[in-house]
Amino acid sequence: MGSILQRNQLGNRHRRRPMSEINVTPMVDVMLVLLVIFMVTAPLLTVGVTVDLPKTKASAIAGEDEPLAVSVDAKGQIFLQETRLELSGLVPRLIAITGNNPDIRIFIRGDKAIDYGRVMQVMGTINAAGFKKVALITERMSVLQKKGAN
Repeated sequence: MGSILQRNQLGNRHRRRPMSEINVTPMVDVMLVLLVIFMVTAPLLTVGVTVDLPKTKASAIAGEDEPLAVSVDAKGQIFLQETRLELSGLVPRLIAITGNNPDIRIFIRGDKAIDYGRVMQVMGTINAAGFKKVALITERMSVLQKKGAN
């Protein structure tokens, strides 16, 4: 009996201790994936020009390429992304940015207080320059607004 007890005690001394280190490789992989996701989506979330968009029930437009945003603020000023432009300088700037690619998506954000004709003037100018994929952007109605409208 004494030899069995001695063998168990010796066996316990040679057992490996539990590993107390954290394997950071999976955590780094997850963090890199999240970083890439945020880097891709962050520029799509905001455009620096404050525009009070009209609200509609329209569905979102799907697409893989990053669209250009042309904004018309409440004063009728035109912005390409965050750069203020005159209407006459809009098309040359669009052509320079897109490399004269008529299939690039261009979103027009018009403030709801601005005259509809000004937004259509901008849209017509872009379309006349040969850009085929021009769309108007609105804000989606919230659930409470939908219920109140019915």
